[in-house]
Amino acid sequence: MIDAALMGSMARIVDGAAVRHAFRPSARWRPGAPLRLLLAGYNGSRNTGADVRVHELVRQVHHLLGPRNVALAVTTLDPSRTHGYFPGARQLHLSARAFPAQLPAWVHERHGVLACEGSMFKSGFANALSTMMAGALGLALAEGKPAIGVGGEAGAMEPALERLVRDTCRDGYVLARTRESLDRVRWLGVRADLGTDTAWTLEVPDAPGREVLQSVGWDGKAPVLVVCPVNPFWWPVRPDPARALRLQLTGEGAEHHARSVYFHRSGRDVDARFAAYLDALAEGARAWSGFTVVVGMEALDRAACEGLSARLGGAPIVSSEHTPWPRMVSLLRQASLIASSRYHALVCSMPAGVPSFGVGHDERIPNLFAERGTPALALRADAPDLADRCVHAVQSLQRTPGPVIEANRRTTRANLLRMGEMGRLLLAELRRHHPELPGPTTDDPLAYLPPLSAPLEAVLAC
Repeated sequence: MIDAALMGSMARIVDGAAVRHAFRPSARWRPGAPLRLLLAGYNGSRNTGADVRVHELVRQVHHLLGPRNVALAVTTLDPSRTHGYFPGARQLHLSARAFPAQLPAWVHERHGVLACEGSMFKSGFANALSTMMAGALGLALAEGKPAIGVGGEAGAMEPALERLVRDTCRDGYVLARTRESLDRVRWLGVRADLGTDTAWTLEVPDAPGREVLQSVGWDGKAPVLVVCPVNPFWWPVRPDPARALRLQLTGEGAEHHARSVYFHRSGRDVDARFAAYLDALAEGARAWSGFTVVVGMEALDRAACEGLSARLGGAPIVSSEHTPWPRMVSLLRQASLIASSRYHALVCSMPAGVPSFGVGHDERIPNLFAERGTPALALRADAPDLADRCVHAVQSLQRTPGPVIEANRRTTRANLLRMGEMGRLLLAELRRHHPELPGPTTDDPLAYLPPLSAPLEAVLAC
């Protein structure tokens, strides 16, 4: 099995790094020099959530240490898709095929690693992605360097991936995004504390989002429903060399190709469940009184967006494939209601108070909405009565949005404070290795937040 071979190879590379380090020590930080950190993440696929997470993490690290005291490098699968992103950080072109060969040199010449993918340790999307996260952290640990997972989640893992995380990350440190993930990471034997997602401090102006909406037909007045669909049923991706060869020779299967030799799940059952899910979202959208726009939070959501748009008679589509993340987030915050299967469409809109309900296929949206105090608004993508639930959610939130708006503000405030505390813990872990590092020393979590916009300052003051 290719995934198992990849994990085994990554484990051997980590072991080899420890041996190599004994004979050829790697980069060591000296007081007064910039601390060089590798930010290992899932960027370069035009995934809005992944990009905003790293953007805000860069801002927070610059705030904690001072931009002149740190040199950050961010991994990206496609530099053309992240051009201009992550100001103040260098971008490194990560190969989906060759990352086990790339990571050792990148880690060797730096002083530590921050793993910054939200779905950090789980098999529900791609074992290869979690293998990369574990490998980057493990390589840093093999060389005695800080290895910190920031705002990550842990979920169900196949046994081979679970062993890899246990073996390579046991001396690392994870700031988990949820209490459920915190328990899971600690169960794996890895030190962990509670953190949060890094996108909560994000702020963007209103004008770009209004411009995008007006460019696709909004009159500037009608209430806006934003629907963010995915294909919940074609995960996880799995390697299939035979399909990859057929694709290369004949073009067959391109619609299910993820990257490299990896393909999404496919078949009649997947197609039927996906169609029922889109039908249900469309039923809910038709209950809306106002303007509706379909938003693709990641480039690979194109088929979901096109399928939903067709069911709504050609509703306009805005996709991250062609729209940079600041305009995407600004658009989300102009909405009167959001219906989303994308976690970060919900997180990025909540600081603006936008009412929302989610249609998910894993634990992320239910965990977020349980924290918000609205668990009933986290719907299952495979629920047999999903259409009725979507219609009810749209109608009730359009009629009475106030309680959810207030819940959004409470949740945003709690997560801003938690993100400040996460910054304090992050800096403390870096100082465990390098006590001379600059930065705040107070216990006040607000001192560890990057500069906040006036609206976020107002949320904190509530």
